[in-house]
Amino acid sequence: MSLPLIKRERIFAAVLIIPCILFITVFAFYPIGYSFYLSLHRIILSLPEIGQPFVGLENYRALLHDKVAMHSLINTFLFVFISTFFELLFGLVIALVINRQFKGRGFVRAAVLIPWAIPTVVSSQMWRFIFNDKYGLFNFILFGTDVSSYKAWLAEPVFAFLAIIITDVWKTSCFAALLILAGLQTIPDELYEAARIDGASAWQQFRKITLPLLKPALLVALLFRTMDAFRVFDLVFVMTQGGPADSTNVLQFYGYKKIFTEGLMGYGSTISVLVFLISFAVAMLYIRFIGTKLFKETA
Repeated sequence: MSLPLIKRERIFAAVLIIPCILFITVFAFYPIGYSFYLSLHRIILSLPEIGQPFVGLENYRALLHDKVAMHSLINTFLFVFISTFFELLFGLVIALVINRQFKGRGFVRAAVLIPWAIPTVVSSQMWRFIFNDKYGLFNFILFGTDVSSYKAWLAEPVFAFLAIIITDVWKTSCFAALLILAGLQTIPDELYEAARIDGASAWQQFRKITLPLLKPALLVALLFRTMDAFRVFDLVFVMTQGGPADSTNVLQFYGYKKIFTEGLMGYGSTISVLVFLISFAVAMLYIRFIGTKLFKETA
């Protein structure tokens, strides 16, 4: 006797979903769970004879009293806030420009995506050369051929941190622009035509039509860029190695140093867990307070 159509469809849907669930479990849930497990143990790679003793929350207590970790946490939040703000700002400007009709628009749209398409390690190395103290383009623009005035920008704590932000903004603003452009494409042209007939200026059209209808796309861009900024590692690794004097240390890089340089697997995993928890909490806050408001407005 054949199964009812609805039951067959449910079975077919389950067959299609199971591979996705297995993939997420293996490549997402398992690493997260194992990191939690490691964070509850004292694991020192250079001392295998001590085994993996269970220490409970000792690593988390040590993390709260670690001045370098707390400084790295502050740096991480500063990096996320500043870089995300400017990426959304420049992304919005770029999206508004490439959304207009002009000759060669297709070429410009493709060219805008080049920074995002370049591997982060390559772009980081390129910007490290730009800020080089001997032959960097930045020094040449400021001082010309007066080599005696050249400065080691990446050796100065404040500017080294700004250099990382500049590099990240240059690379990922176009990604934010791509997401915002998708939102702009959904806004009907009839709304702008009606506004122009009513005598609305360009600024009034932007403030009353574009921004309100663009909020969902801006939320998506904000969420993606914030989560990605919290995981920043390669920029710091290539450009500054966390220096000078830990001024550019971020949590991800500090955790890497603890695991692979000092061999503190348990403590380094604790830092990774902290990054995950912060990212998860921020994502939930975005969805809860910003996303809910948007859904109410569009309902």
